[in-house]
Amino acid sequence: MKIDLSGKTALVTGSTTGIGFAIAQGLAAAGAEVIVNGRRPAAVAEAIERIGQAVPGAALRAAVADVSTAAGCAELIAAVPEVDILVNNVGIFEMKEFFDIPDEDWVHILDVNVLSGVRLSRAYLKGMLARNWGRVVFISSESGLNIPVEMVHYGVTKTAQIALARGLAKLTRGTGVTVNSVLPGPTMTDGVKAFLREMAAESGKSIDETATEFVRTHRPTSIIGRMAAPEEIANMVVYAVSPQAAATNGAALRVDGGVLDALT
Repeated sequence: MKIDLSGKTALVTGSTTGIGFAIAQGLAAAGAEVIVNGRRPAAVAEAIERIGQAVPGAALRAAVADVSTAAGCAELIAAVPEVDILVNNVGIFEMKEFFDIPDEDWVHILDVNVLSGVRLSRAYLKGMLARNWGRVVFISSESGLNIPVEMVHYGVTKTAQIALARGLAKLTRGTGVTVNSVLPGPTMTDGVKAFLREMAAESGKSIDETATEFVRTHRPTSIIGRMAAPEEIANMVVYAVSPQAAATNGAALRVDGGVLDALT
């Protein structure tokens, strides 16, 4: 199968590092013009340079905006009025006891993980429907189905993304537009590496040993028994936004390493 996204414009939020960066690079390699988004101009410029080195001739554009706020989303929409592919990737997490999570933390994580996707989908989905082609993908998590007790607020936002994607998919009935969510399992992103580095420093073990121990302890149902690489998540996203995935709509696509112990 050869995925060709030539002539398509793709916006990936939070695409300067981690899964978002891997998705942006994967879409660029498939021929899409990719809009790289982040809050800091230097980080966006560095990401574009890295993708350009990995994918010679890649069509890349910068979009500096903080999509965790309504004003930031409006700024981004003004700079990029329409896209063919929207990947709502930006997200944050923190491990915190439920009783220690104040209202402001709940509001912030909802703004970043959920409302950013609501605002951008509201802006771009109408154009996709009018053109009768488009792809929207939400980067959710297996935590949206298997709520982690150590970060309940994160799990709630990931459940919301799955529900949002399913609801929006129903608006595309009979068109060439699809909306899906992708559910990664534990993934070795830069943020996770920083978290593991702290754990490794306390235990005296390596980051790789700490990552394996984390999966075995906190995600014991994992079949692969390891953290995924960002590129492994990106591969699913590239397929989901491709013409070949036209019959995949309203789905929650699992790239969880088998963490979810369920048939569906």
